[in-house]
Amino acid sequence: MEIGEVFTDGFGRVREEVHAVLDGISQEDLDARPAPGANPVGWLVWHIARVQDDHVAGAAGRAQTWTADGWHERFGLPLAPEDIGYGHTDEQVAQVSGVSAAELRAYYDAVHAATVDYVAGLAAADLDRIVDENWNPPVTLGVRLVSVVNDNQQHTGQAAYARGLLAADWRHAA
Repeated sequence: MEIGEVFTDGFGRVREEVHAVLDGISQEDLDARPAPGANPVGWLVWHIARVQDDHVAGAAGRAQTWTADGWHERFGLPLAPEDIGYGHTDEQVAQVSGVSAAELRAYYDAVHAATVDYVAGLAAADLDRIVDENWNPPVTLGVRLVSVVNDNQQHTGQAAYARGLLAADWRHAA
């Protein structure tokens, strides 16, 4: 298996989980917080897509899908175009609401397509290229891509768990 195939598979697994979380979910459950201070499913999926878009676009040296393809305007969220959700306050999390599952899926799929287009052509030697010198040690492409897959898998797990809590309606159980 080549490096491009490994990352294509890893990001493909994220896509499968994003789709599973969004399939058949109501707008109410997308926007609901399963507990005070918890992130809603919709915010988590938006954040997954935004982090992947930001980090992979930066490594690839291209514009983000979010801005280049008009998703920022399409979603109409009151957030800066460069916002990816990192460090969001409760108030900022609440601003990412009212976006349908279909729109979240479409944006994530556009990010996924751009990601796969980039990672499919990678060779092992590419992974040692420094992509972020703001850390000590500097971040290589390989570390950045593994980090994005790992972060996205954690957040899809959180989204699936939150959806399960909401579906079980545990808040109203006797």
